[in-house]
Amino acid sequence: MTEQKNKQIWFLIVLLVAVIVGLVAWNMTQRNELNEILEQMTIEKEELQEEYEDLAIQFDGYQQMDIRNDSLQDLLSREQQRVQDLLEELRHTKASNARKIAELKKELATVRTVMKDYVRQIDSLNATNARLTAENQQYRAENQQVKEQNSQLEIVNSQLAETVTRASMMEVTACTVTMLNKNDHKTRMVSHLRKLQFDFIIAKNITCTPGLKDLYVRVMDPNGNLIGEDEEHLFAFESDEIPYSLTQQIEYTGEAYEGTCYQALGKAVDGFYTIDFFCDGNMIGSFPFQLKK
Repeated sequence: MTEQKNKQIWFLIVLLVAVIVGLVAWNMTQRNELNEILEQMTIEKEELQEEYEDLAIQFDGYQQMDIRNDSLQDLLSREQQRVQDLLEELRHTKASNARKIAELKKELATVRTVMKDYVRQIDSLNATNARLTAENQQYRAENQQVKEQNSQLEIVNSQLAETVTRASMMEVTACTVTMLNKNDHKTRMVSHLRKLQFDFIIAKNITCTPGLKDLYVRVMDPNGNLIGEDEEHLFAFESDEIPYSLTQQIEYTGEAYEGTCYQALGKAVDGFYTIDFFCDGNMIGSFPFQLKK
């Protein structure tokens, strides 16, 4: 009987040791898998942080550019600060916080989408500035040529006439946008928006011919569609007739003029809009603005 009990005891000992060894092995396997998962999440966080840092560098680059549009400059500054805040939030987020990392990834995608639109506007402004710079360089070259060669006097006179024409043009130097609801009260909610109020300023210009002026306004939505388009609403511009959103007659004396105009909307959408002002056959101002929830 004693020998039988000893065998049973040894069997239990061996079985217990086997179970312990198995548990230790399983625990090590689970720990290794957990470490691998954590390592992968750490890598994902580092990659996301690099993407945010790259985006911040891009914003820094655009801020160094000479963007002659205060509204766009302000939008860039706010979006740049947003990226910095999200980057700082990411740095203080643990790699194991999968839910927060996913949220920051989503925010990154949103910022990239907004930035693409900014880049489009900046490229448009750069193209315009490049064209104006090229025109200015051409003018200087031709003017110098006139001074050196009397035979180019006709070109000089033509360019001087063009300069006088540009100097006598009216110019809208500022435009603010206010959203109004169906009761013509101010609102910040796009879903309640029924009308846009534009308060604009035309700069003082004593060289401009005074009198009654027909001011034409074109408002473009984010998809490039003219708001309030009507086939009967046309005006002359650059040897052609183009449609307008609204028109207003003003009395311009050469002094600074402050005016207000309104544009009704159907269903407004989020995004960047543009308002262009025309008078005497010239575009005298263009301003982008954003509507968002």
